[in-house]
Amino acid sequence: MLIVMSHTASQADIDRVIATVEAMGYTAAPIPGSQRTAIGVLGNKGYVDDTTIRDLPGVQQAIHVSKPYKLVSRDFHPDHTIVDVAGVKIGEGQRPVVVAGPCAVESEEQIMKTARFVKQAGADLLRGGAFKPRTGPHTFQGMREEGLKLLAKAREATGLPIVTEVMSPDNVGLVAEYADLLQVGARNMQNFDLLRELGKIRTPVLLKRGMSATIEEFLAAAEYILAEGNEQVILCERGIRTFETATRNTLDLAMVPLVKEMTHLPVMVDPSHATGKRSLVPPMSRAALVAGAHGVLVEVHPEPEKALSDGPQSLTFDGFERLMADMVRLRAYLAG
Repeated sequence: MLIVMSHTASQADIDRVIATVEAMGYTAAPIPGSQRTAIGVLGNKGYVDDTTIRDLPGVQQAIHVSKPYKLVSRDFHPDHTIVDVAGVKIGEGQRPVVVAGPCAVESEEQIMKTARFVKQAGADLLRGGAFKPRTGPHTFQGMREEGLKLLAKAREATGLPIVTEVMSPDNVGLVAEYADLLQVGARNMQNFDLLRELGKIRTPVLLKRGMSATIEEFLAAAEYILAEGNEQVILCERGIRTFETATRNTLDLAMVPLVKEMTHLPVMVDPSHATGKRSLVPPMSRAALVAGAHGVLVEVHPEPEKALSDGPQSLTFDGFERLMADMVRLRAYLAG
């Protein structure tokens, strides 16, 4: 339930409502707005009897919210959330960002060369996997903490904030020591212990949609993080599994404007994992921005043919430079 207070409600009125909600055995979550305050009621397993609440001084309206996600919903939080990643602001009204880098950190030479190039070409953040969830156990699994150290060195050299994946609740603290944005991969979207642990820290989180997840399941996963107190969450569409085999996944761009209607959280798109084809990454990056995405994540490698993972979908340096030229023009056009 969402309790909407009148714009004339006093702090005493708000405190009275909070006390009443807590006396009923629920959690009250105040949501200050520009003109009025709303109070979310959390912890209920079913219908909440609003008889006691709706007649309290200052209460304008009680709205029953049946969705499995509440803190993520625009019903609870009508204003846009802007996520600050080490000074890079991501969300509605901000310039769309470009996150670029290799699928995996493979060596110091590889990550430093890539970081310096994408910085020069105009990228806003550096991506790179240190812990790699791979389908097969015999494929490259990442450099782990050594990879994190190399990412930190690349950040020091370029000033680019870094985003990297965290796979286990046990590793959240370690990865957060190095990363500016913690990524939850598609396979871990419903790793609820991991999501809860990420909710207990204040480092921003990039949550990727599971390859077979519905929109409701996706938003419910984000709710786990917000419910623990971390409101700095970015949603990321990376393609879903369908009957089609011509591309790696099926990029669901319709979800971008749809999810923006449903939630206040920023939405980004990963066309590299969605398509699996280098030639499709630039046009789908442009399409993502036109659909309203707040940014894109693309994979870039100095020698994609030698990449230890995801070489076929990684842009060459020349390809990324051309994409950034397109993105600069497109961002200017969309800004009007």
